[in-house]
Amino acid sequence: MFKNRFNFINNEEGKSLIKNFSFLFSVNIVNFVLPLLTFPYLVRVLGIEKFGLLSFATSIITYFLILTDYGFNLTATREISINRNDKNKLNEIFSAVMSVKVIIMTIGFVVLLPLIFFIPKFNFYWYIFIFSYGSVLGQVLFPIWFFQGLEEMKVVSILNILSKSLFTVAIFVFIKNEKDFYLVPIFSSLGFVFIGVISIIIVKLKHEVRFIVQSRTVLLKYLIEGWHLFLSNISVTLYTTATITFLGFYTNNTIVGYYSVADKIISAIRGVIAPISQVLFPYLCNIAKNNPKKVYYINRKLAIFGGGGMLLVSFILFVFASDIILLIFGKKDFDSILILKIFAIIPFLTFLHTVFALFTMIVFGKNKEYSKIIISAAILNILLCIILIPCFGYIGAAVAVIVIELFLLIRYISFTHKNDLRLFFLK
Repeated sequence: MFKNRFNFINNEEGKSLIKNFSFLFSVNIVNFVLPLLTFPYLVRVLGIEKFGLLSFATSIITYFLILTDYGFNLTATREISINRNDKNKLNEIFSAVMSVKVIIMTIGFVVLLPLIFFIPKFNFYWYIFIFSYGSVLGQVLFPIWFFQGLEEMKVVSILNILSKSLFTVAIFVFIKNEKDFYLVPIFSSLGFVFIGVISIIIVKLKHEVRFIVQSRTVLLKYLIEGWHLFLSNISVTLYTTATITFLGFYTNNTIVGYYSVADKIISAIRGVIAPISQVLFPYLCNIAKNNPKKVYYINRKLAIFGGGGMLLVSFILFVFASDIILLIFGKKDFDSILILKIFAIIPFLTFLHTVFALFTMIVFGKNKEYSKIIISAAILNILLCIILIPCFGYIGAAVAVIVIELFLLIRYISFTHKNDLRLFFLK
C-alpha cells in the first residue's frame, strides 16, 4: 500500500525528479556544511561588530538582488519548462530575461551610488557596498531559471559546489584578522561572477541557445508577466531581510551581529529545504496542466511527511540552541541563544509556506492573489519593526519575524481552502 502511494517515482519522470533532487540536495548539504566552517571562523576573526556590518551590507544588496531577479526564477522557469522543446522560444525567453536583468542591474547601481555617498550609515564603509554589488552581477549572469526549467540541476549543483568551495578556501587563506573584513564581499562576488560566466558558456555550447536582441514589445511582455511575482519578492524581502535593515538603522552593527548569527543558522537550514522547491516547482508546473489531482496528491504527502520532518528539526533546534551557539562563538552568548530559540519554529513554517504557496498557489497560476498576501505581510512587518525594534531591540525584531511567518501560513491555508485548491478536508 505504501509503495502504491508513491508509485509516481517509478516512472521516467519520477526517476528524473529524484536525480535532480539528489544533485540539488548534495549541493545544499555542501552549502550547509561549508558555512558551518566559515561562519564561526568569520565571527571569531572579524569580531561581532564587523560581522554585523557585513550582514547589514548584505541586507541592503539583497534588495538589488530581488530587483534583478524580478520574479524570473519562477516565471521564466515555468516558461522554459513549458517550451523546453521549442528552440526559437527558448532563444526568445533567454534573450528577453537576460536583457531585462542587465537593464535593471544597471539602474540599481545608479541608485546605489548616491545612497552610499550621501547617507551617513553607508558612506563610512562605502566600498563594502560596492564590493557586495558584485553578487548582483553574478546573479544576473547565472541563469539558474534556465536549468531549473529544463530540470537539469547537475550543472547548477556542480557550479554551486565549485563556487562555495573556492570561497571557503579563500576565507581561510586570506582572512587572518579584523582588518581583512573587506575581502569577504570581494571573494563572495567573484564566486558568483565566476559561475555566472561558466553557466553562460554552457547554455551556448551545450543547449545551442543564442542571445538575440528582442523588441521593446517582447521585453515589456516579460516584464508584465513577472510583475506580480516581482511585487511578491520585494514584499518577501520587506518581511525578511528588511528586519536586519531596520535593526541596523535603529541600533548598531554589534547588535546586528548578534541577531545575524541566529539568522544565518536559520538561513542554512532553509538552504537544505531549497532543493525541494527548485526540483519540484518546474515538475509540478508541467503536470498541473493535465493532471491537477496529482499535484494535490503530491502536495498533501509533502505537507504531512515533510512538515513532520521539519517540525522535528525545529524541536531539535530549540532544545540544542545553546550548544549550537557555543559551537559558533566558543561561548554561550545569551542574546544569540534567545534569538535562535525564538527562530526555531521557522524551518517548520517555511516548509509549509513552500507547499501551500509555491507548490499550490503559484503552480496553479494564482500569482496575483499570492502577491496580495505577501504585500499585506510586508506592510504588517514594517509596522511591527517600527513599533517593536525601538522598544525591544533584537528581541522585537525576532518576534516580528515569527508573527509574520504565522500570519502568512494562515493566509495561505485560508486561500487554498476557500478557492478549490484545498489539500485537506476535501469536499
